[in-house]
Amino acid sequence: MAKVLVTDDVHEMMIANLKRNEYEVDYRPGISLKEVHNIIHEYTGMIINSKIIAHEDLLSKAKKLKFIGRLGSGLEIIDLHYAKAKGINVHSAPEGNRNAVAEHALGMLLTIANNLVKGNKEVKSFHWDREGNRGFELEGKRVGIIGFGHTGSSFAKKLTGFNLEVLAYDKYKSNFASDLSFVKECTLEQVLEECEIISLHLPLTSETRYFVNEDFMRRWKHPLVLINTSRGNVINTKVLIQALDTGKLQGAALDVFENEKPNKYSDDEAKMYQKLFDFPNVLVSPHVAGWTVESKRKIAETLIEKIFGVV
Repeated sequence: MAKVLVTDDVHEMMIANLKRNEYEVDYRPGISLKEVHNIIHEYTGMIINSKIIAHEDLLSKAKKLKFIGRLGSGLEIIDLHYAKAKGINVHSAPEGNRNAVAEHALGMLLTIANNLVKGNKEVKSFHWDREGNRGFELEGKRVGIIGFGHTGSSFAKKLTGFNLEVLAYDKYKSNFASDLSFVKECTLEQVLEECEIISLHLPLTSETRYFVNEDFMRRWKHPLVLINTSRGNVINTKVLIQALDTGKLQGAALDVFENEKPNKYSDDEAKMYQKLFDFPNVLVSPHVAGWTVESKRKIAETLIEKIFGVV
């Protein structure tokens, strides 16, 4: 019987469906990358999340591998060209967590707009400061969405009831918002010149690494709230801190970071992140935007459908 290695926690329906399709399932959510290197030659399929880096050094050992299922959307952890050359089908599941990411991004934006973290902390400390927690409304604002794929378009749909304007930029798409009357397709320059809020929905590629850099920061015209629920490396953290220091950035909502392993920070990284986290107008979460009870099942359903054509 062909074997599938499942390297991370998945919804139980994925295991059941793999078995139903006559695969022996080796469910090892605690397995390390090093261990995968030692046993990958045994498997026809592999289900992975971000800890398993499926680059050429691993895939060259995968003598039987026919498919990889990525629990989520980011494909930078897989050498797609090498996988294709070896005849390995790669499936991802951005459809499974796009709603979760969109809701999380909206929640972070509303939290910043209404000073909810600051107000919550102060009231619980018996400090009552209404004026110091005066927020701003989304109505009438211009929100820029950079990257209009699964999560970008889902975030746009969440904004429909706020009576605001959405400006969307996607380098590789056109006529992508024809069914969304309140979304205006535009250039990156227009987003940077006209928007008070920008949300990033970009994959991590050589082109998008440090997409938010000094040049990006110089080009925007308004005090800005920046939201990033995509990949940490699309923002240069040092440049972000400079913009916060100078007041050019009104606030930042960050679910992702350049280094997401605090126990492996260098001394310089620890100082950098401490400075970032000390800003009262910076809201952070531990890469959980797509991490909901519902998305766990939806991701499994999406991958099973793509791998086998059924759920």
